[in-house]
Amino acid sequence: MAVYQSPGVYVKELPGGSKPIEGVGTAIAAFIGMTEKGPTGVATMISNWGDYSRTFGGFVAGYATPLSVYGYFDNGGGRAYIVRVNSDSSVPAPQALLPGGNPALKSLRARSVDPSGQVSVDIGPASEPTEETFKLTVHGPAGAVEEFDNVTLKKGKGNVLTEVKARSKLITLEEVSTEGSLVERRPADGTYAFAAADAAPADVETSAFAGDVADRTGVAGLEAIEEVTMVLAPDVMPMQAMGAISMDQALGIQLALVSHAERMGDRVAILDTPPGLGAQEVFDWRRDQLKVDSSYAALYYPWVKVIDPLSRQPVFMPPSGYLGGIWGRNDDTRGVHKAPANETVRGALDVQLQLTSAEQGLLNPAGINCIRVFPRGGVRVWGARTLAQIDPEFKYLNVRRLFNFIKSSIMQGTQWSVFEPNDIILWAKLRRNTSAFLNRVWRDGALFGVTPDEAFYVKCDAETNPQEVIEAGQVVVEIGLAPVRPAEFVIFNIRQIAPGEGGGGGEA
Repeated sequence: MAVYQSPGVYVKELPGGSKPIEGVGTAIAAFIGMTEKGPTGVATMISNWGDYSRTFGGFVAGYATPLSVYGYFDNGGGRAYIVRVNSDSSVPAPQALLPGGNPALKSLRARSVDPSGQVSVDIGPASEPTEETFKLTVHGPAGAVEEFDNVTLKKGKGNVLTEVKARSKLITLEEVSTEGSLVERRPADGTYAFAAADAAPADVETSAFAGDVADRTGVAGLEAIEEVTMVLAPDVMPMQAMGAISMDQALGIQLALVSHAERMGDRVAILDTPPGLGAQEVFDWRRDQLKVDSSYAALYYPWVKVIDPLSRQPVFMPPSGYLGGIWGRNDDTRGVHKAPANETVRGALDVQLQLTSAEQGLLNPAGINCIRVFPRGGVRVWGARTLAQIDPEFKYLNVRRLFNFIKSSIMQGTQWSVFEPNDIILWAKLRRNTSAFLNRVWRDGALFGVTPDEAFYVKCDAETNPQEVIEAGQVVVEIGLAPVRPAEFVIFNIRQIAPGEGGGGGEA
């Protein structure tokens, strides 16, 4: 209490009675995967594709994360975090095939920092030509040129592999075939530009995905970032398909994502299926291998066909990154309470397998959200379930995400109450502020009921806070919610009636 001793006018600022609870963000993704460059292990925030490309580089053949992030932003995703799991040494360098009658040489690596489109190799006649000798000229960035004249694939003096290894600062070479004569294996004359490797299953330890919470690396490091609401690793299934990791390792990474989401309680893992599976095969894989029963995970199938900006050719991609963007778009336009389904997949040309309604009838109860193509609707997400199999309360994705949103918003919006006197004044403030927030949620259409009393209740009084609870330093607020659920099955009952017979219904 202030003590006034000198006459005068005193002005004090008093705290307002209302401490409104603000809604938290609902669609901030965390990608754990492989990129061309950038910091390894730690989460880095980006806001758009420009941020990503400046920090983590461009598209790399064989890496799903860059194109998935591109699809995320293209489909309406907002901010995201990138956790790179590979190092610079594991990025595939641009390479060029130097064919002859029997292709024998290729470049394993261009040594310049960013050689794509800047390095080329000329093969021409040697100054002292024979059938097996040739001249190799390398053109690098900033006009750099290296010449290797009178070289051959013959062992000993003048061997092109030995010469390049000893003197080149731009490239390295590998002999990929020793079949045929020296003349047949001689590279054909011409200019060969370097292009990205066809596939790049990097040498990445699966433990890099799981990471360590103390070092703030991998999935575990995301525990320190409270605003993340979805986690995904789009490289996992492509790596398994390319043979870089086993199926058990791939499943281990996916389980790490789900465990992280469950432990945090405020985010959902978006999972991919292996590529090329039929409907029955993916059902068996879900039942026999992905043995997950969790409302904190969602699974999507099949892969989508998109244009690869690197090769300008169509490729099939795991859909998780694209779905992350759709979740963000759905939240912005409708709200987190709306199921993120019946939404178009922007950038998708087709799907890897056209599904029938009967096939979806097999997959939907197992929590496999299908992506389908409709004649007048294009490529659309046609499922909104979690992987919860036993708990029916959270089998719908929008219900789980709505509860995550409400929990996080209340938790962050009531931090002021910690260490306040635990009395009826505090209880009244908590009831009032929480009810005001839930009233806004109800008005947005997220809760079911004609009136707020039908949609929710908030209880914080002597009944929820008996003396033993107060003595334990706790204040307990009980909240009941009636979430809206999606109209997953829209049913019209149609029957014949005789002319003039009334149907018993009124006007719509």
